[in-house]
Amino acid sequence: MTVDRQMLDALVAHYEQPDFIATDPIAIPHAFDDARDQEVIGLYAALLAWGRRSIILQKLEELCARMDYRPYRFVRFFDPERDAERLRTFRHRTFQPEDALWLTRNLQALLTRYDTIEHFVAAHLPADAPDIGPAIEALSRALCGLPGTPPRLRKHLPCPSTGSACKRLALYFRWMVRPGPVDLGLWRAVRPAQLVLPLDVHVGRQARAWGLLRRKTNDWKAVQELTAVCRRFCPDDPVRYDFALFGAALLSASPEASSLPTAR
Repeated sequence: MTVDRQMLDALVAHYEQPDFIATDPIAIPHAFDDARDQEVIGLYAALLAWGRRSIILQKLEELCARMDYRPYRFVRFFDPERDAERLRTFRHRTFQPEDALWLTRNLQALLTRYDTIEHFVAAHLPADAPDIGPAIEALSRALCGLPGTPPRLRKHLPCPSTGSACKRLALYFRWMVRPGPVDLGLWRAVRPAQLVLPLDVHVGRQARAWGLLRRKTNDWKAVQELTAVCRRFCPDDPVRYDFALFGAALLSASPEASSLPTAR
């Protein structure tokens, strides 16, 4: 089966609605008013967006409580001797307390130097970069960069250079860059045209069923291939079609949408 732009646009219009937010992990950053809080908790939300959606939301709400509902302040002024105990027992599936502690320590170092994640991204994404690959690469390395960081954290923060699809960081960038009604549209340092599709097994299967993706492996090359196809339909905002692909995949993968491996 092949699809055309008219069909894809209709699906986007159906799924990209405010009602999408309530049961999706993006509801967590939407609950904050300060853009710095949205940016910081949004990163955790994207990295933990794996599993049953109700449980994801429950765990993210727990994390917000551990951060006193001030995620930017908690991370920016994180003191391991004072604050590590707050993260000591936090876990979600394969994301363990050790991961929470070191992600927070590395993010604290980044924020100390750049103040916001957007400022870091702006410093590591060339204006003429065709996509956000360099920024994802730099951010992943920075968030695993402090001496002593356990290698296991890299499983949650892979790099395009290793061939990973970097699904969760691609999703995070989508949230931060695209305007609403679902996405937050906080960053100006990245153009929507530079975003890439968040690719998982379900979206990959749907894209292949529709003739939008030929590559069989869900890796970075497949991300670039699928994004390039979507860019033909909408050069300025190719990732809008994530709503069409994910929405259709959600319906076909399981009769109970909340059981999908990645909730968006």
